[in-house]
Amino acid sequence: MKKLLIPILILGVLGIFVYTKAVGTYNTFVQSEEQVNGQWAEVETQYQRRADLIPNLVNTVKGYADFEQETLTGVIDARSKATGITLDPTNLTPENIQQFQQAQDQLSGALSRLLVTVERYPDLKANQNFLELQAQLEGTENRIAVARRNFNQEVVAYNTQLRTFPNNLFAGWYGFETKGTFQASEGAENAPSVQF
Repeated sequence: MKKLLIPILILGVLGIFVYTKAVGTYNTFVQSEEQVNGQWAEVETQYQRRADLIPNLVNTVKGYADFEQETLTGVIDARSKATGITLDPTNLTPENIQQFQQAQDQLSGALSRLLVTVERYPDLKANQNFLELQAQLEGTENRIAVARRNFNQEVVAYNTQLRTFPNNLFAGWYGFETKGTFQASEGAENAPSVQF
């Protein structure tokens, strides 16, 4: 009987250790995933802020009758596409993040073309409403950059946690998967050319 007691105690202690490690690891994964989800919500909030500013900017610019309609239509269409893509935090795969980012990049490009076109309209450039909206848009772009950076940091920490041993064993059991990050836009490595 004493011979069986020692192996049973060892198995019991080992079982308690594995159970404690498994529960602790699961809870850590949940906390990390919630931090990623929180940062994703901040990214979406900043993109929504930008989307909400665009109609006011377009309406201010529309007040100038001879303004290029094609440019305004491009901004409106790009905004529609960008706000049409919603991404659930549980499905932040690299492919889905890239699709979301492409739609946002198209909107950024359309806004850039709009702001370049505005240079030809000195009265519009001097309009107080336009100047305020432009300043708010610039501030929002900075907030977007910060939110994306913070999101990427949380995702890297989460993915690292999932992929390290022995966590990677538990991650598979619990169904936790790595998440995607924002990448630099195509052509971002080239500085924009300014021509006068």
